[in-house]
Amino acid sequence: MKRVLGGLLALPLSVLAAEPLASVATAPVAGSSLGGQLTQLVLGLLLVLGLIFALAWLLRRVQQTGPRQGQVIELIGSRALGTRDRLVLVQVGNEQILLGLTPGRITPLHVLKEPVSVPGNAQPASPEFAKRLMEILGQQKDKP
Repeated sequence: MKRVLGGLLALPLSVLAAEPLASVATAPVAGSSLGGQLTQLVLGLLLVLGLIFALAWLLRRVQQTGPRQGQVIELIGSRALGTRDRLVLVQVGNEQILLGLTPGRITPLHVLKEPVSVPGNAQPASPEFAKRLMEILGQQKDKP
């Protein structure tokens, strides 16, 4: 015990010396073979991956995704005004309310007297770049 304690105390001095102290004996670590280390690494990796998948599964089970039956508030539409400001049209019961969203506040702007009807099968307008890209890709598929 004294020998190990003396070796630990002399360790900082051995860094300054030209040659390391030979009196500090290092005991071999159990399972320090390459196969043991590789097995430990693979098992640790599998444990971490299993934990990640278990947490993802749990989050999916707990998280409330998609509209459910009996939902009282429904998002009708949204429009970005800037990088952090938005206009949002929500329906609560039979009323539609236009809300202004900023990072620190939600402000009701207007309650619509007549609800805006949005067709269910309406397709969102695609940007011009996306249309042009689809045309180019379509032309390339036709060429042999």
